[in-house]
Amino acid sequence: MADISSYFPSIPGKWVKYLAQIGLTAKGILYCLFGILMFMAAFELGSSINNIGRKKVFLFLEEMIIGRVLLGLEVIGLACYCIWKLIQAIKDTELKGTNIKGIINRLRYATNGASYGMLTLFAAQLVFETDRDNGSSSLRKTITTAMLQNPWGYWLVILAAITIALGGAYYVYQGLTGSYQQKIKEVFLKDNAERIMIKAGKAGYAARGIVWIIVGYLTLRAALNVRRGGIQNAFQFLESSFYGSYLLGGVAVGLICYSLFVFMQAKFQISR
Repeated sequence: MADISSYFPSIPGKWVKYLAQIGLTAKGILYCLFGILMFMAAFELGSSINNIGRKKVFLFLEEMIIGRVLLGLEVIGLACYCIWKLIQAIKDTELKGTNIKGIINRLRYATNGASYGMLTLFAAQLVFETDRDNGSSSLRKTITTAMLQNPWGYWLVILAAITIALGGAYYVYQGLTGSYQQKIKEVFLKDNAERIMIKAGKAGYAARGIVWIIVGYLTLRAALNVRRGGIQNAFQFLESSFYGSYLLGGVAVGLICYSLFVFMQAKFQISR
């Protein structure tokens, strides 16, 4: 069987860089809007917590003036992000190697690209006016329900929940320890830019990790109790806890900081 990397001939580095920059910019916009909508929901500034979710960002874009154009551009950007992550995983552009640690990192790139691929498909459905009720959300619910009705599927959902939670814990670890800072320092930014990027990354990684941990917990609970988990329920969980609106608002600010971090990655780290 041919090596899968043979399907990706040598790609000029500048094109990989362009894909990365466009994709990261689209990702930053997504997290920025996501954080803004979450903050509005936390303090009842015109949005309902029951409607918050990553897909809400796309619906928000679509409802704006020239929203279809903006949404189309976001689809293109996220598609570039997915392709970039796939290239990272298959071509090993980050030189992670083929040992166990390298393979795990490359699988992480591929999984990340696949998850954003689902969001890209949902946004593309909105652009082409596909029936929302029959979109990826329904498909995901159908697959999850089918998996929970089978013994092997039940354990796969539990494994997925644990993996999500561990991924979130790793993000929090990166935020608290500053392990993400090494690549920033290698770029030799000006002091102000480096300081802003480090602080934005610290808050952003921690906030993103908290969301992932809660999603993992709710997914596990969904498997154990055959209930639905997900990002939307994660925000409901945050808001219903003690001082929930303030916790939700704090996570929202953290996600906005993460978007700033991603924008700076696109501008400084990828272009070096």
